[in-house]
Amino acid sequence: MLLSVLPDIKELIEKKDWYALRGTIAKWPAPEIVDLLLTLDKPERVLLFRLLPRQLSEEVFSYFEPEEQNALLKELTDEETRQLLASLPPDDRTALFEELPGQATQRLLNLLSPEDLKEVRQLLGYPEESVGRLMTPDYVAVRPNWTVAQALEQIRQKGKDSETVNMIYVVDDSWKLLDALELRRIILANPTDYIEQLMDYSVVSLSAFDDRERAVYMIQRYDVFALPVVDSNGVLLGIVTADDVMDVAQEEATEDFHKGAAVAPLKVSYREAGIWSLYAKRIGWLITLVFVNLASSGVISAFEHTLSSAIALAFFIPLLIDSGGNAGSQSATLMVRALATGEVKVDQWIRTVLKELGVGVALGLTMGFAGSLLGYFRGGPAIGVVVGLSMLAIIVVANIIGVAIPFLLTKFRLDPAVASSPLITSVADAAGLLIYFVIASNVLHL
Repeated sequence: MLLSVLPDIKELIEKKDWYALRGTIAKWPAPEIVDLLLTLDKPERVLLFRLLPRQLSEEVFSYFEPEEQNALLKELTDEETRQLLASLPPDDRTALFEELPGQATQRLLNLLSPEDLKEVRQLLGYPEESVGRLMTPDYVAVRPNWTVAQALEQIRQKGKDSETVNMIYVVDDSWKLLDALELRRIILANPTDYIEQLMDYSVVSLSAFDDRERAVYMIQRYDVFALPVVDSNGVLLGIVTADDVMDVAQEEATEDFHKGAAVAPLKVSYREAGIWSLYAKRIGWLITLVFVNLASSGVISAFEHTLSSAIALAFFIPLLIDSGGNAGSQSATLMVRALATGEVKVDQWIRTVLKELGVGVALGLTMGFAGSLLGYFRGGPAIGVVVGLSMLAIIVVANIIGVAIPFLLTKFRLDPAVASSPLITSVADAAGLLIYFVIASNVLHL
């Protein structure tokens, strides 16, 4: 849609027909408006943003990347900035402050009202990737000794500014969380009933200091739209909603994808990352893998006599080490994901290793048989035996390496995603070459 109307938009800007321009884009979805603004020059972008109706401009602003938000805020007046910040949900406002340079953050803090300032500073006091940074304090709470009618009146008054009214939280006089009730249960109850009569005290909550990945896990596990966040004394601080959790899940998945390809995770989108940033994120792993791969070179050098005595062995090196690397990568990918989602626990490592050992033997026998046939037709019966046995042993060992490294990293409190395909492949290559030449030396008596 954007490409088809962009010439008309440019024409309206050149004619300075602001009324027509505002009427044209005011009905667009916010993401489409963001795409349009990003195609315009800076002065035109700021001018057009100012033309948007206030409610729409607030929604559009939330779709910008932090760097774009910062650039736009620099062009707005203090009053425009103050209104924009006041309109943002607390969790979105906190995310903005996290990404801004220190001086810009201080300027914006000075523009907030005392209530908003207290809220932002409270949220910023939690660890960087904690639930406390993710939560919003906009929710509806009621007392257990209220009637349903009183609770409904509270929902009408506070629900307008709440992140969600699907769940209503029950707290005591000290704001300790007692329960969470679905709105439906309150609506369907008798107006004269007391809230306490509807409670079962089975609420599930998060700590403000929990890692945000736990919020992802808990919302998925309990299939709810929002979860309450409490402090160490059980006092209700805020809620975490599914839309925020989806953003976290996407970020974590992207980070794991990057690590799985031996790339240090990008802190910005690929579109915004510069050449130097992309270089810096990748060169460290590549240099590390060079030194890991030296082990493979060392194995070949150590068995130079074996290789020169039976040159046919060289033909099968790519086949064997690639097969081992692929098997190890498959095993590692399955294990990293299983650990990340909680399907497998660290204390289940024995059962998991034994399972993968069985899988490795089955795969190795199948691929070993195919490899022995290739070896037989290419180098004779003896080479066929060497290739077949080597393939079996390499697949089994690579499978164990692929499952063991993620477990070891998790045991030492490191991210198992670091067990990337390139790392597993490099380790499996060295192990595979060693297995291959040891078997060849013994079978061929070299």
